Amino acid sequence: MRGKGGRADRLPLVADVGEAIAAYLRHGRPRTALREVFLRALAPITAVGRGGVSDIVLRACARAGIAPVRAHRLRHTVACQMVAAGVSLPEIGEVLRHSGRWSTAAYARVDVERLRQIALPWPGGEGR
Repeated sequence: MRGKGGRADRLPLVADVGEAIAAYLRHGRPRTALREVFLRALAPITAVGRGGVSDIVLRACARAGIAPVRAHRLRHTVACQMVAAGVSLPEIGEVLRHSGRWSTAAYARVDVERLRQIALPWPGGEGR
């Protein structure tokens, strides 16, 4: 897979997702000479662009009757869920395909409620 910065990575694919992609390629993808896997469903038939995933997510939100979110929010949510599950930032960075730890830290913002559970009382602040 080619991602940000032209980085090429090989990523694992769970069986049901692989089967769904194979079914799309066999039965759902329009016939075209385009090499991209995912194409727009409506004319003009072109590759799904940069904002394509966010557009798909926005339409799904509208169909579900929920507040609109974009693809970036999905990345943030999975990072926060991984932090809550105790996954390390380097591992989260691998999943998000970040080259630097600061990029990952921005997605995996600190869980303030969890910090409150482990925070020590402020010195001299017991009676306040």
